[in-house]
Amino acid sequence: MAFRLLICNFAGGMQKLLDLYRTWRGAEPRQVERLAGAGSNREYYRMVADDGTTVVGCIGTSRDENHAFVYLARHFAAQRLPVPQVLAVSDDECRYLQTDLGSVSLFDAIRGGREAGGRYTVEERRLLKRTMRELPRIQMVGRGGLDFSNCYPQPAFDTDSVHFDLNYFKYCFLKPTGLDFHELRLEADFRLFAKDLTESGDEQAFLYRDFQARNVMVDSEGAPCFIDFQGGRRGPYYYDVASFLWQASARYPHKLRRELVYEYYHALKQYTEVPAPRRFVERLSLFVLFRQLQVLGAYGFRGYLERKQHFLASIPPAMQNVRELLDECTFPYPYLVSLLRKLVDMPRFVDKKDGTATISKYDGQGELVVRVFSFSYGKGIPGDESGNGGGYVFDCRSTHNPGRYEPYKQLTGLDEPVVRFLEDDGEILAFLESVYKLADAHVRRYIQRGFTSLMFCFGCTGGQHRSVYAAQHLAEHIHQKFGIEVRICHREQHISQTLTAVRT
Repeated sequence: MAFRLLICNFAGGMQKLLDLYRTWRGAEPRQVERLAGAGSNREYYRMVADDGTTVVGCIGTSRDENHAFVYLARHFAAQRLPVPQVLAVSDDECRYLQTDLGSVSLFDAIRGGREAGGRYTVEERRLLKRTMRELPRIQMVGRGGLDFSNCYPQPAFDTDSVHFDLNYFKYCFLKPTGLDFHELRLEADFRLFAKDLTESGDEQAFLYRDFQARNVMVDSEGAPCFIDFQGGRRGPYYYDVASFLWQASARYPHKLRRELVYEYYHALKQYTEVPAPRRFVERLSLFVLFRQLQVLGAYGFRGYLERKQHFLASIPPAMQNVRELLDECTFPYPYLVSLLRKLVDMPRFVDKKDGTATISKYDGQGELVVRVFSFSYGKGIPGDESGNGGGYVFDCRSTHNPGRYEPYKQLTGLDEPVVRFLEDDGEILAFLESVYKLADAHVRRYIQRGFTSLMFCFGCTGGQHRSVYAAQHLAEHIHQKFGIEVRICHREQHISQTLTAVRT
């Protein structure tokens, strides 16, 4: 029975909302317009009076959630924060009226830049910067005197909530991909990750939690106003910055993200003592990673389990955020990072639309083509025909040379006896292991930046055994991992081969 009391009954809900409006206003509304939903079970209506003034009425299914919103809205309004004013609440807290903040959300206001692939106008950037400067107010001023026991569904961001979201990622996203993983090793990294996210007590603020462009309204003067904060709680301020700036669909370019973090950082300093910039960025990166795992869990649940195409389509841009994050930051969770690197390289998570695909176009530029050469140092390093000035040159002469032995003198690094000799010896394998790591990072970054040409050269004494083996294996490794076109030239052997791009 207690459980039932927490659930609001929609039966007759619209009539009861009209009754609430009539009691508050003293008259019936002239017009009622249902507003588009935002993915929750809450229903919103714009209610128009005879004189044209409007308010927004809400019917919610959860009394606890409604109570949290009403409490927080009244608290923030008392602190003179830009939030809707609660005008009337039903006795059962299942319906309430609030001031109408208009129809233009920040999400709508920056639509042009988002649809242009991240090319935001000066005005759109101004709106974003103003929003980031305003965020610390609701986080830091808003926490003052706030009774967090009114928050829904829990009062604070803690290790339990972190583990819940990480397991959401594991069960709803990672497992459905079919990628094999060691569950105990992953859980060990999850425990360390949760501890790191919740370790610092001096970052506590009102954590908005669902801070996104759809939950920011823009008034007639271009000022941001905040809505839908009913899921907020006490927690670290980094979370909201990560949630907003690394939202996959926004496609904020790197430079703009840096500018927005800068705006937030300096605005935050007006309200509290903040870490040095380097420490701040390091802490922020942890929450960016956590937020990406969180949204992937949600996309996995909605896409893989509920079969909603919109969420499946959102996965590649989210994976691109992860891809860039792994390239730019170092995280102390080796097993988790290794799994994420395998995930981002899976062909199904390549976004063909935004240029993150290994075989896609970049603003009219061509596709990346990698050229791999083997050569003899005695005949000089291969020239670069692309006009880019060359690339990597690796010296294989430190490894054991099969050319010193009579059975291999007439063979090349492509022949099975030479391959077996080099791999049994093992030196070339250790050599290539380091090359692969360097090459993978470079190829991935070139793809992200839209470059069209990259060159790797391997030299040895005669350009016949070790360099041929190394060049062939790197070429095949890159082609298998990234699916891009790779052109191989064993110069001294007069052998050429093209591994064509894989179209998926």
